[in-house]
Parts: sequence; C-alpha cells; structure tokens
Amino acid sequence: MSDSILLRIEGGLARVTFNRPAYLNAMDFEMGSRWRDIAREVTGDPSVGAVILDAAGPAFCAGGDVITMATSGATGTDVTGAAHVIHEGIRTFVLSDKPIVAAVQGAVAGGGLGLMLTADYIVAADSAKFVSKYANIGLTPDLGVSTLLPAAIGQRRALALLLQDRTLTAAEALDWGLVTEMLPAAEVPARADEIADFWLAHATAAFGQARRLVRVGADRTFAENLDDEAASIGARFETGESKARVAAFAAASAKSAAAKAAASESASRT
Repeated sequence: MSDSILLRIEGGLARVTFNRPAYLNAMDFEMGSRWRDIAREVTGDPSVGAVILDAAGPAFCAGGDVITMATSGATGTDVTGAAHVIHEGIRTFVLSDKPIVAAVQGAVAGGGLGLMLTADYIVAADSAKFVSKYANIGLTPDLGVSTLLPAAIGQRRALALLLQDRTLTAAEALDWGLVTEMLPAAEVPARADEIADFWLAHATAAFGQARRLVRVGADRTFAENLDDEAASIGARFETGESKARVAAFAAASAKSAAAKAAASESASRT
C-alpha cells in the first residue's frame, strides 16, 4: 500500500494525512490515485462520521508535483488524465455527507488550495501562507480551484489571487474567509481534533447532511434545493436520535418558559 497519503479510521473518525513532506506534499500521479481511492473508501464507510485532513512536514500541500510532470516525459494528455483522477477524489469528498476539518500549516500553493477547500472548516497556523502561482509557470487552475476558491472568498478576491503574484498571510486568509480560524501552529492539531470530536459527540449525521446540502446546493436550482431540504429534514425527524434531541429541547424550552412566567408573576405581585 502506498504511504503518500496515510489513512487511519478509528472511533468514527477518518484521519487523512498528506505524507510526502520532502516534496512539500505536492501531488504526483501515484498520490493522485491514492487520494481518489481514499475518498471512495472514507465516504463509502458508514462508520465514518467526521474527517480530519492534515499533512506531515513543514507544508500542507504545494499543489501538483510539477517537477515530476516535467521530468517524467508526461504529455498534456497524461496531465489531463491525472487531473481527472484527482478531481474525482475532490468531487467525492465535497459532495459526500462527511464533515471535514483541515489542519493547515506552512505553504498552501496552487492545487493545494483546492484540496484544502474540500474541507468545511479550516484551522490554519498563524505562519501559514497561501498562493496561486499557476500563471507564473504558464498553467491554469485545476483541482477545483476555479470553483471552490471563488465560492469561499468571492470572485473578485479569487481573481486577485489568481491573476497577481500575491501571497496571503494567515491573517489575510482569515480576513478574506479562506480559512475559518487562525491559531499558533502548535495549537492547530488539537483544535482540529476538538472540532471533529464535537461533530462525533453530537448529531453526527445531521452535521453531515447540513454540509451536503450546502455543497450540493451550489450546482442545483433553488427549487431542487428546497425539495432536498424538505426531504432531508423529514428523514432526520424520523430518526431515534432526532426524536430524543427534539423532545429534550422541547422539555427544556417548556421549563424555561414556565420559569420566566413564574418570575414575571412574582414580580407583578411586588
């Protein structure tokens, strides 16, 4: 089995770790196939309720391994084929019902932005950097960047990043909405674990369906989204988990309302 991406599934949590630190976790052809296969495995596993996406070494992901592409004798057709393989993995993760948190350190470049943006919640180290660099070497965006980047930060800012030789600091990425939180590097792994644990400790399936509705909704009509929302909330309402949580919420609300009414009545008598 390849070790370019590590996978560990335990207690409902799937941890997916980019593991080519000597190459800044740039994705070569083999790693791309591994990514697709892991996406299929994780999203098809009913025991998985949450995913952590992280990376070994000083960088999160430098995108595609352009050096390997340039020295391997690969043709444009080969590169297109490899992109389709990686894209399948991205699509599989993005359109699934598995909530994903990314723990990001160091550099995120080129296609690494698209891989990072498969996550729904991104915790970045305060030392992280974010850059495009596609056009600098005569290439165009891939790995979902042309879609996922403007969805995250807006078209104008996405174009500013793609059309200029600009590097965003972690603070700028937070301000732009590219990442969700910024923390000292040493605190990032624990915070990602905390977020995944929160999903797993609560209504895990409901969090998964919420992220699916948002992700899938971008490619459908408003009417289709409304129909899916109606069907999804009805299906969740019939589950034992939801029935117990709704009943507890209703009981707590009734108790709070009774307490407020009693306090109001007592105040009116004084």
